[in-house]
Amino acid sequence: MTRPMQGVRVLEVAQFTFVPAAGAVLADWGADVVKVEHAERGDAQRGLIRVLGLETKSEGSSFFPIMEGPNRGKRSIGLALDKPECRPVLERLVRSSDVFLTNYLPAVRKRLGIDVDDIRAINPDIVYVRGSGFGQRGPEADKGGYDSTAFWARGGSAAGLNSPSSLRSPRMPAGAYGDSIGGMTIAGGIAAALYSRSTTGKPAIVDVSLIGVGAWATQFSVNLALLADGPLPAEEPPAHGAATNPLIGAYRTADGRFIELAMLQPGRYWQELCKLAERADLVSDERFNSVEKIMANAAEAAEIVAQIIEARPLDEWVQILSRGEGQWSVVQDAWEVGQDPALRANGMISEVIDTDGIRREIVSSPVQFNETAISITRAPGFAEHTDEVLRETGFSDDELIQLKIDGAVT
Repeated sequence: MTRPMQGVRVLEVAQFTFVPAAGAVLADWGADVVKVEHAERGDAQRGLIRVLGLETKSEGSSFFPIMEGPNRGKRSIGLALDKPECRPVLERLVRSSDVFLTNYLPAVRKRLGIDVDDIRAINPDIVYVRGSGFGQRGPEADKGGYDSTAFWARGGSAAGLNSPSSLRSPRMPAGAYGDSIGGMTIAGGIAAALYSRSTTGKPAIVDVSLIGVGAWATQFSVNLALLADGPLPAEEPPAHGAATNPLIGAYRTADGRFIELAMLQPGRYWQELCKLAERADLVSDERFNSVEKIMANAAEAAEIVAQIIEARPLDEWVQILSRGEGQWSVVQDAWEVGQDPALRANGMISEVIDTDGIRREIVSSPVQFNETAISITRAPGFAEHTDEVLRETGFSDDELIQLKIDGAVT
């Protein structure tokens, strides 16, 4: 299996998902990622037992998906970065690393001595990477943010789902939604910085913010608003279909499921859908017998499509629509996504062995090399690899014992 980051050492001083997810992607790509956790508490995410109303682990199981996703394939060490006795440990790790990856806020980085100048004084060639809520400049540079605030709310995704009649703003569809997208973005930035270093000899400082990733995700609407020099019109979306196309949008089936249609050429696919649905009479209907008429009478056509779709259960529609060429998809829940045949065929659901020796499955990062699925290992336990990593950097067993007595490492 191709691992393009083989030989790259990443030192990650970060927690939660946004920045650690980048480390997980780099580990998937072959990098040796050493995760630095708080010497007593570990990554704060280890303490989250419920997210969006859901339990984050099963009773009696060591498998913890909220940590597995953004931390698989790494090695964990516990360091008390605030203790002077820990400094020699940090410095050795920095000297042996290609990338320093963090999401700590500026004041904390300064207090712990891990800001750019501090790290570059130890290793001038290191690629220094910061993930933040609102960027490194401006009045909110020191402000923390989560993906629900910086990415989802501030970045425009939530407003894009609102309508004038909305009684509540929609929540993110999954935990760590923006964090996971942002982590992949950071991983791409690191890959570019390492390539640049190899060709120019100059290491870069890489910055990625959640609000920047959020604006990038909604750029189509943001760019239109900038062009219009003001907010886009707030319109109530039609109950079904789009303003000029009845073959776009989600339609409810007889058994309460949804099918998403994305047939962008109504003139091409109206006839096909009507025939598949055994409603050939609608092809010659004077209201819909040309593309111009379909677009002009889209609302009426969409109501008819809604009635047609609602007359049969999902399984029947899957069989019927599969015979056509138009674009559509089942609106899948999380379990169905995990069983999706396309994901399975392409190795996008990966197997890991947990600490109890039980085979588990998690979603792979979406980039593959040379048509080969990624092979991954489980996330580390808290400080699981402290001794191993420190021995690699030259510490003797006696020195390790003393560091532990001093409370510098876990």
